[in-house]
Amino acid sequence: MPKNKKNTRSRPKELYRVRNWAAYDAALVSRGDITIWISQEAIDEWEGKKAEHKRGRPKAYSDLAIEIALTLKEVFHLPNRGTEGFLRSIFSMMQIELCVPDHTTLSRRSKGLKVHLPKGKRKKLDLVVDSTGLKVYGEGEWKMRTHGKSKRRTWRKLHLSVDPHSGEIETMLLSRAGMTDGEAAVVMLQDIEQPIGTYSADGAYDKRKVYRNLMEHSAECQINIPPQRNARIWQHGNCKAPPHPRDENLRYIRKHGRNA
Repeated sequence: MPKNKKNTRSRPKELYRVRNWAAYDAALVSRGDITIWISQEAIDEWEGKKAEHKRGRPKAYSDLAIEIALTLKEVFHLPNRGTEGFLRSIFSMMQIELCVPDHTTLSRRSKGLKVHLPKGKRKKLDLVVDSTGLKVYGEGEWKMRTHGKSKRRTWRKLHLSVDPHSGEIETMLLSRAGMTDGEAAVVMLQDIEQPIGTYSADGAYDKRKVYRNLMEHSAECQINIPPQRNARIWQHGNCKAPPHPRDENLRYIRKHGRNA
């Protein structure tokens, strides 16, 4: 290379430059601060109170106390016993003379209380949907092993929609074996309020009602459902309506192959 020419293969340009390193270093250190403090309002409302016009003994702990314990459980991914021990250590450090809900109480009371943590989600949600069969064992299984007689088994289907980036289950549905995957997808779609960016599933979801409900829910949703091998175009090119996403997938498969 001539000496008078500069090398064009330079490093990527940095997005930002850190100028105040002291403040930047302090901000990184503060991210590990897990100082927890129980407010006086929560302490005053910790114990349960008897509701008016209701019989029986009042609950030992208020709903607020159980919600605080369940929030700590969700934030730090603790089991019920670990949550009990964590709360005991906080109360001991703050010298709070109150009882802490035991793990049995947390398990029983958590059925009626739900904790919703604020999460910084993306503007659009990506979903991967699938289902699996669950065999229900019972008296019929024992009779077949003992007497050798065949008996029709009972099945359930578990339908899941998962965010592939976080691994979180967004919606879930347990149905009988007679419900198809397309019907379950429509039902689970009703529980999703956030706009959908991409929707990925296998050929069992290649149904008109699935596409129709997805397009009504999120008009700009990218639907990644491979059409079945004997699929045909639903909406031909001479139609005035915009191209159907399912037909676009089918045209892509015909041009590049199903594996692509």
